[in-house]
Amino acid sequence: MAREGVGAAMAPAAAEVRYGIVGVGMMGREHLHNLAHLAGEVEREQSVRVCVTCLADPHPESLLLGLRLAAELGLPPPQTFSGHRELLDSGLCDAVVVSSPNMTHSEILMDIIGYAKPHHVLVEKPLCTTVQDCEKVIEAAKHRPDILVQVGLEYRYMPPVAKLIDIVKSGTLGQVRMVAIREHRFPFLVKVKNWNRFNYNSGGTLVEKCCHFFDLIRLFADANPVRVMASGAIDVNHKDEVYDGKVPDIIDNAYVIVEFDNGCRGMLDLCMFAEGSKNEQEISVVGDTGKGEAFVPEGVVRVGKRAGGRDGVVTVKAEDERIKYQGLHHGSSYLEHLNFLSAIRAQGACSPAISLDDGLLSVAIGVAGQLSIEKGRFVTIEEVLSS
Repeated sequence: MAREGVGAAMAPAAAEVRYGIVGVGMMGREHLHNLAHLAGEVEREQSVRVCVTCLADPHPESLLLGLRLAAELGLPPPQTFSGHRELLDSGLCDAVVVSSPNMTHSEILMDIIGYAKPHHVLVEKPLCTTVQDCEKVIEAAKHRPDILVQVGLEYRYMPPVAKLIDIVKSGTLGQVRMVAIREHRFPFLVKVKNWNRFNYNSGGTLVEKCCHFFDLIRLFADANPVRVMASGAIDVNHKDEVYDGKVPDIIDNAYVIVEFDNGCRGMLDLCMFAEGSKNEQEISVVGDTGKGEAFVPEGVVRVGKRAGGRDGVVTVKAEDERIKYQGLHHGSSYLEHLNFLSAIRAQGACSPAISLDDGLLSVAIGVAGQLSIEKGRFVTIEEVLSS
């Protein structure tokens, strides 16, 4: 895939970047919060004005909540639209945040990428719900070197995770051989029209939720995934819910093993009925000379070398003073926007920090995991990429 934005002919860095938000549900409003906090900071430090000029959502209640939040944040009232095409036609924005339900991403992205006027895009995870739709978006983006498309896999920016990434990249742990991520958390939240209760809307739990972790595992492994084995089920949550005569089919727990082409192995341990946990995410990366761990939301990183044993393990608090708003994801969404804005302002001199290829592979691992549960066997990445 061509690197989005590199070498592209873009306009000089603007003194103002206007944002539109497509999808003003919980995550859309979270982006509004972050952009409001970002605006004041970058205007002081970078002399650039950031403003949210428009919102689009087919649900009037979501638009109303978005307008109320904008007023609470002291922002000028954004223009509202019932759909993304009207937002694009308005000419009111330079960048679009896509935070609509998963199953709408493909159509919206294709419309934005295909629109005559360039709009930079930050799309929430997952990139799309299927590998095929991800590949279509990537192919379309190759023909638009004048726009940037960044995927919202913001868990990379959580301070303890970012600290562990730096430790791994420094070589402190040696050659990474094993990566294990445990997410023990609460059930899926209620969304508009309960769209997230069904695999055909969300892509399945391993795509909808766990693409974050497959992205991190691949990042730590520094390799390409080869095959996936998973076991999972619906054991506790949503079993007594019925929507239009249908019972939800999203799994609420799973173990997933991912094998990489450099011999590294990764594992995800997911449980969505584990509210009684001190940490929601626990990450372990083991190399041939040391081990690193990160804990969220505790915000702690532990590092030890084999030669130093248990007594040599060092514990540090991971913080990032750039964060001006913690929000729902421990400041990572704020840093995501900071990086996205920097990429826009770089006038094509750099790619988005998290690319379309990153988005594709995080979805492909999730799709392979869902298929593995269904078939009861290993599923190769080649199998899902070529289907």
